[in-house]
Amino acid sequence: MQQDKPDAPSLFSAYMINNPEEFAANILKVFEQASQTFAQISDRADSQGGPYSQASEFTAATDNVTALMRQWLSDPARLAEAQSHFFSQFASLWNNVLMRSMGMPIAPLIESGPSDNRFKDPEWTNNPFFNFWKQAYLIACKWAEDQLKATPGLDDRERHRAEFYLRQLTSAYSPSNFMATNPEVLRETFRSNARNLVNGVTLLAEDMNRSKDLMKISQTDATAFELGRNLATTPGKIVYQNDLLQLIQYAPATDKVRERPILMVPPWINKYYILDLTAQKSFVKYVVDQGFTVFVVSWVNPDETLADKTFEDYILEGILDAAEAVRRETDLKEINVLGYCVGGTALSTGLAYLAQRGETIFKSCTLLTTQVDFSLAGDLLLFTDDSQLDSLDALMTERGYLDGSRMANVFNMMRPRDMIWPYVVNNYMLGKKPFPFDLLYWNQDSTRMAAANHKFYLREFYNENRLAKGEMSIAGTRLDIGKITLPVFCIATREDHIAPAASVYRGSLMFSGPVEFVLGGSGHIAGVVNPPDKVKYQYWTSGKRAPELEGWLKTATEHPGSWWPYWVKWLEGQSGGWTIPRTPGQRLGVIEDSPGTYVTTR
Repeated sequence: MQQDKPDAPSLFSAYMINNPEEFAANILKVFEQASQTFAQISDRADSQGGPYSQASEFTAATDNVTALMRQWLSDPARLAEAQSHFFSQFASLWNNVLMRSMGMPIAPLIESGPSDNRFKDPEWTNNPFFNFWKQAYLIACKWAEDQLKATPGLDDRERHRAEFYLRQLTSAYSPSNFMATNPEVLRETFRSNARNLVNGVTLLAEDMNRSKDLMKISQTDATAFELGRNLATTPGKIVYQNDLLQLIQYAPATDKVRERPILMVPPWINKYYILDLTAQKSFVKYVVDQGFTVFVVSWVNPDETLADKTFEDYILEGILDAAEAVRRETDLKEINVLGYCVGGTALSTGLAYLAQRGETIFKSCTLLTTQVDFSLAGDLLLFTDDSQLDSLDALMTERGYLDGSRMANVFNMMRPRDMIWPYVVNNYMLGKKPFPFDLLYWNQDSTRMAAANHKFYLREFYNENRLAKGEMSIAGTRLDIGKITLPVFCIATREDHIAPAASVYRGSLMFSGPVEFVLGGSGHIAGVVNPPDKVKYQYWTSGKRAPELEGWLKTATEHPGSWWPYWVKWLEGQSGGWTIPRTPGQRLGVIEDSPGTYVTTR
């Protein structure tokens, strides 16, 4: 398509200072406040890094890529060929920019992907200056990725580590992250006479003051949400509690309920209300509305007094104690149970323990994005080598817990382009408060992890994969996942970066009973919190099994919309007939209203 010749004054008219005096005064404010803020940052304990900190991981990324470059330098002929290709691409790019500036219709050498929101501003395409920086960046990224793919002599773990850390660096060095090469930031800076930068430094100082163990970048407007007001609002009561958990029983919403209740076990790495967000997104409310009696575990936010609570304790005093309380409250011998992420991993461990002992207290099990075989556990495996775990052990031993910000930092680094840098630009460069979003509020509301429990989890599952190998014992009982014969509904999500779908699928093959495996669209959170009223994603089902996920997908059928109704039909088959609604706490009594005090403890 013929392009009009660019008009230089119109291209750059938005990048003019309107009020030089105000602009200069605001820039001075920025420097003054920024110097104070960065001085405070340098005085913080986390400025020294430590495991899973931004500083330590950026250093690891630099060291890793430097080592990779040394390997490239060891083969001068290959490096010379790669450099020649690199420089020829930049020569072509520069030639294209010159021709475009003269009005010639030149197609770009490279384009960003459709899901890459960094370059949505029209100026990245229409303005030769910003278009050059965008294409130069994309060319450099592709060149580096291609060189890595062609690098010989790397084993799978080394290549995985190099890919991960290269992604950290390329995400950090995007031109969208720098004021001088981001058209939206530049326009706003000149339009507002740098008031956006003044606001940004203020927001940076606020984030720093709110942060505890590590610097936490605000991803949402935290003042927009409150538990019990617009999050976790499904009516219920706390009917049981111990050192590790409060048990919520939800009030019935139908004139009859299924005989067999369901106990939900969320991860303790985050708080339970991921299952009970706003009413429109609440998985708990949806299940209650389908006529089920629902119980949910709300884990304690542990401090140093719970440092010695082990993974075994979280199973025996946590999941199995909660299950016993549900059985007492409903006067039933068998109940249904659901586990999410690490909650599902602990639940599966508990099921293996019960199976080995010949105890039957669960009729069925649902596992949401749960791993039991960690051989394909993805990027998180990069954070569990012996040296990192030794550093982490020392930190947890000193404090008695791992602050939630460190694990949150790990999860954010797994998707830096989406979870870190957009908020740096929006908050600190554009000077805007982040948009209110319930999922991101929950994501930032992280919890601490008891030292003994977390040490066991990282070493025994991620590092050693002992459960899958049949080498794990709980309370003196050797565990075998293959002894679990009850019906299992297992859902993975296709874009999951925390519990990769291939890993979840491989683990599902270890159960000996009937397994209904379902693959959902999207990722670890959005793929699970996918209400039926919005046909946003899809899911796949298949009645056949295959050794690996790719083989299963070849036999699977795609369905539009949410997997929730499909699961409810499966759960109905495990839940018996109908009975009268159950008022919370009829036998156990009521301690307090939900959401309870454990979940609100910071």
